[in-house]
Amino acid sequence: MNYELIALIAFVALVTIFLVVKRKKVEVEKLVPYVFYFVLYKTKVGLKLMDRISKREKLMKAFEWAAIVAGFAGMGLISVLLVYNLYKIAFVPSAISGVGLVLPIKAKGVFYVPFFYWIASILIVASVHEFSHGVIARLHKVRIKSSGFAFLAILLPIIPAAFVEPDEKELKKRNTKQQLGVFAAGPFSNIVLGAIFLGLFILIAPPVVDRTLDFNGANITEITNSSVFINTGVAVGDSVIKMDNNNITYVEDFNAAMENKTPGQAVNIKTDKGDYSVILGKSPKNASLGYLGVSVMQNKDIKPGVKIKFGSFLPNALIWVLGLFWWLYLLNFGIGIFNLVPVGPIDGGRMVYVSLIRKYKESKAKKIANWISIVFLMVIVLNVVAGFIL
Repeated sequence: MNYELIALIAFVALVTIFLVVKRKKVEVEKLVPYVFYFVLYKTKVGLKLMDRISKREKLMKAFEWAAIVAGFAGMGLISVLLVYNLYKIAFVPSAISGVGLVLPIKAKGVFYVPFFYWIASILIVASVHEFSHGVIARLHKVRIKSSGFAFLAILLPIIPAAFVEPDEKELKKRNTKQQLGVFAAGPFSNIVLGAIFLGLFILIAPPVVDRTLDFNGANITEITNSSVFINTGVAVGDSVIKMDNNNITYVEDFNAAMENKTPGQAVNIKTDKGDYSVILGKSPKNASLGYLGVSVMQNKDIKPGVKIKFGSFLPNALIWVLGLFWWLYLLNFGIGIFNLVPVGPIDGGRMVYVSLIRKYKESKAKKIANWISIVFLMVIVLNVVAGFIL
């Protein structure tokens, strides 16, 4: 039973019911009517806390300057990476797209995150991002009209987000540095938070994992239709523990054992269910490489001594939290820096426009900003589409 999929369906259903019940407080921004739209649930949550934090002026002004510097550095980095990734897709035969939709769904072109990690991470990432925008806006006495939660809907509300709604007319009256600070605060807060969670993971994970888990093989998570295991009795959930004379303790051992294999080569494989002799096929990506046609992940169990002392729930919960730290690092950093892409309405695009308007007349600045947005929007779309077709 796929509990992650059931949880996703239940989440979408509950959100839909909630938004229908609270429809008087809901606003809808239609992108493609009834198909693709944003749903905004407006509240006043967090506004008083934004005010309190914004009064720590020295700290917040230092944060603002760091955000602006890091924002432009991050914008340059992500712009170069997107273009370079597109270059690799076009000219390197074995390249894969490094850009994809972040969803709790396993599909080609999707950066898959397990549902419970996905929902917890997205809510934290979005809340911190928008809260930081609000704090710096209040630092410069810009009124915050509302805050709340948003949902990107594809027929039904699916992807959660958060928002803070500053008074745009007041914001436009602030000087360039102040506007840049408001826009850069969100992505910078995500990058900082990502670094914190990475530090926690590096500090805590090794001793916890070493004392809690036994690693014992490469667990088969998928068998393709072209796999050499078809009709052999090998099934998803089996763990490869030996290949020829190589013991497989970690996934890295499995990858190393396959590294120099060629098509047509006979391989003896031992799983936790039995022994098998197979003839390797040709890899779809490189005909000179041997092919098993399986996807694997690390197989692990709680150490018997730990299970006797603490049971299963506590160690599993601790490992889950460590996994959450890892996803919070990845998604905070990835979403934070992606928001710095110089495209239209997102933070990077707004930073570019505010910078240009300082040097050029409004009409010319808007024209230049629009062209930059179009170019990078095309780069993003091509990267995402490549993920679905490669």
